[in-house]
Amino acid sequence: MDDVSQRLQSFGYTPTDADSWMLSFCISKVESHIKNNCNVAEVPEGLRSVAVDMACGEFLFGKKQSGQAVGIDFEAVVKSIAEGDTTITFDSKNSAEAKYDALITYLMHREMDFSAYRCIKW
Repeated sequence: MDDVSQRLQSFGYTPTDADSWMLSFCISKVESHIKNNCNVAEVPEGLRSVAVDMACGEFLFGKKQSGQAVGIDFEAVVKSIAEGDTTITFDSKNSAEAKYDALITYLMHREMDFSAYRCIKW
């Protein structure tokens, strides 16, 4: 739970006490998903960071679907930086919602990492 909270804070959202049930639910859902897909009893250590990201993605997706704002600022996303004569380009083509959706998609779809941990079920 602490890792998921810290990861959310790295995106600019500080979980509240009211979020604790939803966070626990998301973590449990992701753990079950990984264990079922890999056919293992515990989430492998090598998938811990993937599990944290997936739980964050589930949490942020749930917040969005329930209409609860999380207050992550996507307006000033840097697209590129050049050092010679200092050029900074901001990504202004996508809306804040599109950037939020892209973050959720990135966090939730990491199943390609599961293949190294899958066990054959007899």
